[in-house]
Amino acid sequence: MSNQHWNSKIQILQPFEKSAKMLSDNSMGIYFEWHAKNAIHVHFKPLNEVFSHSVFNENDGVLINFERDLIDEDDIEYALDVLSVFNKYPQLHINEAQQVIRIKQLVDLLKEEYANDDVSYIMLKTLLKVLLLHLIRYQNDVFLEQDLNQKRVFQFLELMEVTFLKETNTDYYANEIGISSKRLNQILKQKLNATAKQIIQQRQLTEAKRELVKGDITTKELAFYLGFNSLSSFSRFFKNSVGVSPSDFKTHISFKN
Repeated sequence: MSNQHWNSKIQILQPFEKSAKMLSDNSMGIYFEWHAKNAIHVHFKPLNEVFSHSVFNENDGVLINFERDLIDEDDIEYALDVLSVFNKYPQLHINEAQQVIRIKQLVDLLKEEYANDDVSYIMLKTLLKVLLLHLIRYQNDVFLEQDLNQKRVFQFLELMEVTFLKETNTDYYANEIGISSKRLNQILKQKLNATAKQIIQQRQLTEAKRELVKGDITTKELAFYLGFNSLSSFSRFFKNSVGVSPSDFKTHISFKN
């Protein structure tokens, strides 16, 4: 990727205000909130969600906001690990001294490269990957085994990520997890404020936008790729969600580029 396009994939903001605009509705965000010498609160904004209004306060903080493409360009195992760190818990408290030092060093390196006149997209992406891998490791250390419902949310999201192109029925996911569809929806509504069907549709929409931007397949091919029975049903779904037809969305993106 040429350097003139790197800032459409990642942004770093400090200070970060609540009114600041994200890269897109489908981007992922990490807000690092510095508290004391040996304490960092890390807040995660998954795809299609927003930061809680209670996140931002008087403390100094750094926002790293990036598009999903940055993790999709690597292997699927890494992408799943990143998605899991965003969906296990909305925040992570880091209190161990060496972990705090390491996270601050990586954030500082990202900020330094981001501000560099000769910024390298590959360098930004690599530093972000190292930072995310550390967050994955630290979060796994504190993943509470007793929170069964949170584990079920994680199971659903992980399963959906690899099967949503083939399976869009809530019953399938409930059976795989070992609970009823009603119970699965109750848990998802409590934890993510959305039903299984709504979350699957959000994932379909994210994938649809990504493929339309890439422009490698036709809209009809995309409809069947995403599991829709016809182009018309996909077009209705997309327009109801985005406000424009897939073809108009694709034309607008092409015009911007």
